[in-house]
Amino acid sequence: MERPGPPELRAPRTVVISDMEDPRYPIGPFRFDGKADAGRRSRWIDEIAAAPAQLRSAIEGLTPQQLDTPYRDQGWTVRQVVHHVPDSHLNAYTRIKLALTEDEPTIKPYEEARWAELPDARTGPIEISLALLDALHRRWVLLLRELTPADFGRQFRHPEHGRTMSLDEVLALYAWHGRHHVAHITSLRRRMGWN
Repeated sequence: MERPGPPELRAPRTVVISDMEDPRYPIGPFRFDGKADAGRRSRWIDEIAAAPAQLRSAIEGLTPQQLDTPYRDQGWTVRQVVHHVPDSHLNAYTRIKLALTEDEPTIKPYEEARWAELPDARTGPIEISLALLDALHRRWVLLLRELTPADFGRQFRHPEHGRTMSLDEVLALYAWHGRHHVAHITSLRRRMGWN
């Protein structure tokens, strides 16, 4: 159907997907406003501490077939998401320790999409990654709770982003990251009616 009016006055035909409707970002994309204080840091650390239990809860009762279902079209399977979280958080933990012990180190990026295609991520038992995430987060939170405000101001250089990142930003990012991937699974469960 032709839209009325001359071409220069016609509204463009675009479909806008809000962050909340976009299955890639069920809680919205990560945003950091550059602000951090003791209260925000404490909340972010609490979110990191809670992530392993939240991930376990999100996958509880899923069948092997459900674990091998992509959370979105062209997306990773639930199994790959479960394996990705400790892969990513291990890298973050290492990067934080590098920033705490070296002066503005340049970190090594990794090909997360390719890691998710490796056999351990495609077909491995999820309990291995859940146990790894539990142990990692216990150790990570132990470290994070002892850092000073000056520690959180330390930085590393991320070559893919072409800039430095403070540990405050990294803390906020990984608090979001855990919730982000849990929401991939819980939103898929809602859409599929997997109660």
